[in-house]
Amino acid sequence: MPAAASQRPGRGPGGGPERELAPLPPAPELRPRPGRELALRLPSPVQELADDRLLARGIRLLLKRDDLIHPDLPGNKWRKLGPNLAAARAAGYGGLLTFGGAYSGHLRAVAAAGYYYGFATVGVVRGEEPLPLNEVLAAARGFGMQLTYLDRAAYRLKTGDRVLSRLRAQFGDCYVLPEGGSNALAVGGCAGLPGEISEPFDVICCAVGTGGTLAGIATGLAAGQQAAGFAVLKGGGFLAAEVARLQQAAVGTAAANWLVETEFHHGGYARRTPALTNFIDDFEERHGLRLNWVYEAKMLHGLFSLAAAGRYPPGTTVVAVLAG
Repeated sequence: MPAAASQRPGRGPGGGPERELAPLPPAPELRPRPGRELALRLPSPVQELADDRLLARGIRLLLKRDDLIHPDLPGNKWRKLGPNLAAARAAGYGGLLTFGGAYSGHLRAVAAAGYYYGFATVGVVRGEEPLPLNEVLAAARGFGMQLTYLDRAAYRLKTGDRVLSRLRAQFGDCYVLPEGGSNALAVGGCAGLPGEISEPFDVICCAVGTGGTLAGIATGLAAGQQAAGFAVLKGGGFLAAEVARLQQAAVGTAAANWLVETEFHHGGYARRTPALTNFIDDFEERHGLRLNWVYEAKMLHGLFSLAAAGRYPPGTTVVAVLAG
């Protein structure tokens, strides 16, 4: 079975006692571009999933369907971007600049957000230009995003002054979003998710790539509730420190109500094993829902594995966030 989590609830990330988090400030108002109004499905629906493997252990599973918020701005993409778009507009920026790999859903979402909310967008892509463009980059360009490419050595230095200065000289003084969209404002956007769930629950689970979603969800939990993040990349031990850093930046302290599971990456980011493929196929056959194999499938496979190992006692209600 998987090794123990890299961060256990009940103690702070530095080992100290749990501390109460400060409230998050409200985000400025954001309105879409005239003629491009969005029908955002908020709050996103909660659906109970009856699975014999969990029911036999007395575990109730709810799916938080953030993947249904909007086809172009699903799940944590919208929750992270919304507050940042509002801040960019309030500060008078007309353009957004961000980073990602050639298959980055974040790049596509930023491009879509620019289209709907009237921002010029620039996507800085890791590696050489793939020709023809894959469907993700083609969609981003279709939304009006300018694409530029950095070799991997330069990309590792993307947040340094030298690279950013060069990008600003080329594309203007844009509002810079980090890779994956995770920053203090994104934490605030994700913190509202638990409050949308009217059903009582004990544990809420999400996939973890950059840490922002887990940091925000944990920030928004009520007393006695816990959050579990499932790392989707190999060597994800650093994510516990990153989640703590993001919470510190957002609210001034890090909570102790979360953990990061690092043993369910199935080979690393955008990689999978036959075991994961079998789980996805079986899940679809049982429930008629095809899981995103890069993120949500790894999270749910981990959840079911931990349940089988006895991690969750009978009577536990678990929420799994499908972020799209």
